Amino acid sequence: MTIYVLDTDHLSLYGRNHPKIIENILAAKVPLTTTAINVEEQLRGRLAQVAEAKDGGTKSMAYRYLVNTVMLLSEFIVLQYDQKSDDIYQSLKTQRVRIGTQDLRIASIVLACDGVLLTRNLQDF
Repeated sequence: MTIYVLDTDHLSLYGRNHPKIIENILAAKVPLTTTAINVEEQLRGRLAQVAEAKDGGTKSMAYRYLVNTVMLLSEFIVLQYDQKSDDIYQSLKTQRVRIGTQDLRIASIVLACDGVLLTRNLQDF
């Protein structure tokens, strides 16, 4: 069975109940899957919002978004950045593939599990 992996942009759309994303995921009847790198990106963004919030209302909202993101991520199978992923990552770096480090790590994980990445980031992938 093919593994479909949601990139950060698709995670965000899924979290906002984007109708087309929800429809496609339900129609495919596949497990919700993402990578450890995508989890890191999501949490870094939410933690930055918490850190930047100055007043009580903004801070409260930032914490709510953080908790909602953690709950959302708990629905997913998270593919790890393991030795096989790192070997692929190092090979891609040696080939001078010109995309960002995080995107290269995401690609490495997806390649390691022979998956398909679902993303709108066509420039880097």
